[in-house]
Amino acid sequence: MTEQQLIYALALQHVPKIGSTTAKKLINHCGSAEAVFKEKKAKLLKIDGIGSITIEGLFDNIHLEEAENELRFIKDNNILTHYFTDDTYPEKLKHCIDGPIVLFQSGCVNIKQQPIISIVGARKITTNGIAFCEKLVEALAPYNPIIVSGFAYGTDITAQTSSLKQNLQTIGCLAHGLNQIYPKVHKKYVADIEKHGGFFTDFWSTDAFDRNNFLKRNRIIAGLSEATIVIESAAKGGSLVTADIANSYNREVFAVPGRTTDSQSVGCNNLIKFQKAHLLSQPLDVPYLLNWQLESEQKPAVQKQLFVELDSDEKTIYNYLKANDKQLLDVIAIDCNIPSYKLAGILLNMELKGVVRPLPGKLFELY
Repeated sequence: MTEQQLIYALALQHVPKIGSTTAKKLINHCGSAEAVFKEKKAKLLKIDGIGSITIEGLFDNIHLEEAENELRFIKDNNILTHYFTDDTYPEKLKHCIDGPIVLFQSGCVNIKQQPIISIVGARKITTNGIAFCEKLVEALAPYNPIIVSGFAYGTDITAQTSSLKQNLQTIGCLAHGLNQIYPKVHKKYVADIEKHGGFFTDFWSTDAFDRNNFLKRNRIIAGLSEATIVIESAAKGGSLVTADIANSYNREVFAVPGRTTDSQSVGCNNLIKFQKAHLLSQPLDVPYLLNWQLESEQKPAVQKQLFVELDSDEKTIYNYLKANDKQLLDVIAIDCNIPSYKLAGILLNMELKGVVRPLPGKLFELY
């Protein structure tokens, strides 16, 4: 996007009572962030769900002024920006209604076709938790995943340093702007992470450091990934919030079980008990349930039917999967504009015809 377009996108992001979801609604209605600011207030108020309180600060010039200041910071510090409609914007995050309209990046993150998973958990991680986390990353290394976490104490930094040891890309999602690092003791890891991944945030350099930022940050951790893994958690904690967000995005969640008497296992045990997470007893449960395959592994030979007749919806799905490889049922529904309740029946019919096959993790692919 052009510099002017970015300024207007930043300005919209700066309006206090307009969050990511509302900002996207306004942009989709008006055509661009710039058009939102140039639209008449009366017309904006006719948009479903937009009230006068929501847009009362929209036309204050301070937002464009602050956007220009932030743009100078972005340029001076070689920060990359990803607008939510850009090709560079993380694909899975595009499907999250509350994903940021502008995502900031430092480092050399290279998101290709490789899998992306998030690893979160207790800040006061136990020695058993550290051992499992390190073993997990080592076992997953042959699949070349990108490991996402929050760069916090305990589980987060264990997952990210373990990724560096295995020469894997790792992404730290920050709860503040890219002008600072928290916790400060983790500054020693920044250079290595930026060489083998980088950092994402939607916070500005001027945003105040606040505890609530961590909860907001968790939606990016969950949204970037096809699965979130909780190593350890007390009865309450940020990692459980991340797991709930991942579930709301229809992503897979895994939890490592522990003894009922262990305080740092209560959260994980509850996720499993209430069927909010798969029980993760050994590292290779992850690639099995997510249907990851090593390059050396071949798909099983399947006898295809010749000259299968497909109706219009089936042809749409066939062409979509041909272009996108395996994909989540809910993503297929959104991208093909077919309601989920109807799509399930169509996919079953296509499976019976030998055209598609279901995979673990609510995925489907062509035979």
